[in-house]
Amino acid sequence: MSSTQAILLAINIVGGIAVIGSYALGLWAHPGQGNELWGGVPGSLRGVYGISMLLSAVGYLLFFYHTVFRMDPPQVRLPWDLPFATFHILFVLILLPSAFWMSLTFAWLAAPSTALWIAIRTVLGLVGIGSLMMLAALASLKGLAPDQFWWPSTVGAAVFTFHTLVLDALLWPKLFAA
Repeated sequence: MSSTQAILLAINIVGGIAVIGSYALGLWAHPGQGNELWGGVPGSLRGVYGISMLLSAVGYLLFFYHTVFRMDPPQVRLPWDLPFATFHILFVLILLPSAFWMSLTFAWLAAPSTALWIAIRTVLGLVGIGSLMMLAALASLKGLAPDQFWWPSTVGAAVFTFHTLVLDALLWPKLFAA
């Protein structure tokens, strides 16, 4: 494992703990209020969200595994000749805002304000954009596919992008506030 991959692993360990920790802390600090996070999302769509969450978690693990354990960083050249270390930025762009969503949403539920709503939309948008950029970066590496687990990681990134960009960043806010 190269040093850039080790940094990527560290980003995912710290970022993963931050995201999962923020969810656990959010639910612990607001017992019995987890259902409020759905807002106006109808029950008929909650199952779709649940399945998508599970599939996108698997997708994340696939592209995480691909970038950390299967790529050869010196061989990786992304569009515009960006280096492998670009993945550091993309993972931070996905993980860091994700760690703020639940606390911001509970804060908005307690005291709705335009600033909090903008902050929620911003963190969801950043994760969606980061996911889309991750998908584009992985898709651009097709030439390295045979040796680098390209197909499963790119499909995983597409599923993750669908969830974070379409369901979370675009649909959830529209239905939440409805």
